[in-house]
Formats: sequence, C-alpha cells, structure tokens
Amino acid sequence: MRRSEIKNHLLDTALRLFNEYGYHATGIDLIVSESGVAKTTLYRHFETKEELIVAALERRDEVDRHEMRKFVETCANDPVERILSTFDFLEQWFKDKEFRGCGFMAAAGEHKDIADPVFRAAEMHKRLSLAYLEELAHAARFRDPRRVADEINLLQEGATAVAQITRSVEPARQAKRMATALTTTMERC
Repeated sequence: MRRSEIKNHLLDTALRLFNEYGYHATGIDLIVSESGVAKTTLYRHFETKEELIVAALERRDEVDRHEMRKFVETCANDPVERILSTFDFLEQWFKDKEFRGCGFMAAAGEHKDIADPVFRAAEMHKRLSLAYLEELAHAARFRDPRRVADEINLLQEGATAVAQITRSVEPARQAKRMATALTTTMERC
C-alpha cells in the first residue's frame, strides 16, 4: 500500500472501532491489530492517539457533510424541501446497522475539556453542520435564517439522541413533521 492508502486504511479502521467501542476504550493495540499495520507505521502517520482521533473526526466530518449535501441536492430542488430532506438523510443514517448515535457527541462526551483538540474537532463539526443548515435557510429566503437553522439543528440533534436509544427511524420522521410545521410558520422574505 502507498503511504496515503495506509493512512486512509488506519483512519477507516479507527473510525469503525471508535464507533463500536468508544474513543477511550479503543486502544492503539486494537487499531494496530485490526488494521494489520505495524505500530511504528501508525505512529509515523499519527504521533499520538489524540492526533489520530482528531484526524478521524475531521475525515468523518468531511464525509458526513458531503454525503448530506449530495443527498439533499439529489432529493429536492425547492429550498424549503431541501431543509426537510435533511431529515430523510437522518432516517437513512438511523437505518444503518452500524448506527450507534453521533460520534461527534460521543467524542465531546469522552473529551470534556473545551480546550481539548478532540472536543474542538467535534465542536467544529457541529458548527459546520449548523452553517450548512443556515445556508439552506438563506436559500429558502427565511427572514431569520439563523433562528431557522438553530431550531432545525435542535430537532436533528434530539432525533439523533432518541434514535440512538430506540434504534428506530421514527425520531427522524417525527422531527421532520415538526420541522415542516416550523417552516410553514416562519416568515419569509
């Protein structure tokens, strides 16, 4: 494998294990064993476990946001429908057999210090996700796009938390119904 392929393989392996076992419980030895890469090779790419976690979160952020954007653009042309289709994206995610809740919330929960680079990486994902919702709300010409984004985001975060416990897609559907009601009552320009 080339250097970039090894790094990607390590990130894929780490993400899968972090999702399955958590960030603290997943040790370097497990990542090395599961990836089939030597420990020295892992440390050549990532000097510390924290650096590996941050890189994994950044990759997950990039992939997740790209997939949602692509899904939304494919599903709807109408700007309000694009906002609502983000809940359809969540429903698809909740159906995935690997779904165990939000890895970013888990990372922030395990790395509670707000100065911790892992916490900051999780926080950055949430900020970028909120910015995308605000972008959609601007396109839909809501008078207060920030408020719409904040409320849609809260519905999505709540649906994700409930789906983690219930292992059901119903929270995404219920949140979409609530978002539909919200978007019909919000003033537009």
